[in-house]
Amino acid sequence: MPPARPLFLSLMLLAGCADAPSLDGRISAAAAAAPYPQLQPLAPLLAQAALPGRITPASTVQMDGSTAGLRARAAALRGPVVDAATRARMQRAIARAALR
Repeated sequence: MPPARPLFLSLMLLAGCADAPSLDGRISAAAAAAPYPQLQPLAPLLAQAALPGRITPASTVQMDGSTAGLRARAAALRGPVVDAATRARMQRAIARAALR
């Protein structure tokens, strides 16, 4: 038997000995008194999703523009947070503090 298996079984047995967490009072009275949500049939939702014309050439162009803008913002955020001059000034201050 590999050494990991007895360790895993021991941990599972140990976890089984733990007390269940107390969940009393974690649900508000309004939530406890609320009715269960009504289930909706799936067929109408699938039919609506399959309708043609939801993606048009105009919406594709708009989405491409949004995507390009988001990619440009992400690229700008990937740059350095501290500019080179500030970084050099901070390094000099750290060096001075280390010499004291």
